[in-house]
Amino acid sequence: MPDVSAAAASAGPLREPSARALRGLDALNFFLADVRDGLGPYLAIYLLAVRGPEQGWNEATIGVVMTIAGIAGLIAQTPAGALIDRTRRKPAIVIAAAVAVTLSCLVLPFVSNFYLVAATQSLAGIAGAIFPPALAAITLGVVGPKMFSKRIGRNEGFNHAGNAVSAAVAGSTAYFFGPIVVFWLMAILAAASIGAMLMIPAKAIDDDLARGLDCPEDANCEQPSGLATLLQNRYLLLFAGLCAAFHLANAAMLPSVGQLLTKISGKDHATSLIAVCIVAAQCVMVPVAVFVGARADAIGRKPIFLVAFGVLAVRGVLYTLSDNPFWLVAVQCLDGIGAGIYGALFPIVVADLTRGSGRFNVAQGAVATAQGLGASFSASLAGVIIVAAGFSAAFLALAGIAALGFAVYLVLMPESRGFERPARPEDGAGPALPSPAAA
Repeated sequence: MPDVSAAAASAGPLREPSARALRGLDALNFFLADVRDGLGPYLAIYLLAVRGPEQGWNEATIGVVMTIAGIAGLIAQTPAGALIDRTRRKPAIVIAAAVAVTLSCLVLPFVSNFYLVAATQSLAGIAGAIFPPALAAITLGVVGPKMFSKRIGRNEGFNHAGNAVSAAVAGSTAYFFGPIVVFWLMAILAAASIGAMLMIPAKAIDDDLARGLDCPEDANCEQPSGLATLLQNRYLLLFAGLCAAFHLANAAMLPSVGQLLTKISGKDHATSLIAVCIVAAQCVMVPVAVFVGARADAIGRKPIFLVAFGVLAVRGVLYTLSDNPFWLVAVQCLDGIGAGIYGALFPIVVADLTRGSGRFNVAQGAVATAQGLGASFSASLAGVIIVAAGFSAAFLALAGIAALGFAVYLVLMPESRGFERPARPEDGAGPALPSPAAA
């Protein structure tokens, strides 16, 4: 078993962030929660309920739009991570991305052409690629590596709380004003997230720590390693593939449930019901994310990540047992466990595998590209199966992908806790690997 305390001791000096910076991180994760993903599952509901087949929109065409937007976002992931690694203006970039996502979604009620809708959502996907590496980098730069795992759990807790509150507001107001209410809510939250970003002083962010270039103050810090180091890290590549599998299985589940609820309950109630699904899942995610952040160092990353894959597979199967709206909402609560674990562990595992390389954010972007690839094809896969064979077949196919991911993670992925600092290629060695006990 790796010496976690020794690994932590070599992770650099302990940061002492100001109370204002920590409150800013809390607020930023809370208000940016609904902005970072754009319209998310509401896009499918809006296009199906408001536009509908009479304007050429069905499950398959909606899935294609979501796939196009997903591909645009995934192409931007790695460049976004590289930008965050290099820039010393992270707050300004986060603000610009929030404005871009919001404006691209606010124009949707005024356009109906397939290509225009695809273009606006692609812009939202590209801008949204900024948020994951930026939030993780700002967090690492503010609190330092020793507090990173715990702080990421807190970040995810506030993120899920923000999603729950915004979904509750959307669901309760959509009953009176219709699906259009999600656009008003996004504008308000975007303004609030900009205010939260301004709460974090720029000087509170250590840009070297933010990129994963951490070392003790009395050490001779090496320069950031080359991108070749990432390609030589076989466990990082394996983790990227597992993230793609997780999102290929997970991304289409909630939108597919939303479409099923639209057919069962009608467009007048679909937005409210999907909001209930989101609120239920997000309420579960809050304690799960906080628990993962607090206990990931003690329990290890691998056993917790296996739970995420297992719960995802079970959730897909349970959706097929009944189309009762109450049952579907209850099953959706399991998303709180799977997605709560994934969101909290993703940046922690990437930080483990890239410690000391100075390429933490570009590695996040590269892995997120694989993740986004899985998510973008998930919608099209589910949409085609729904049209050809029905909702149950689609849910079972997604569950099978999750089960395969569980098996691969169990057999091939080692425990990343205590992963040693990778050596640079010019030093004549590839990335250090965990000890056999760690695996």
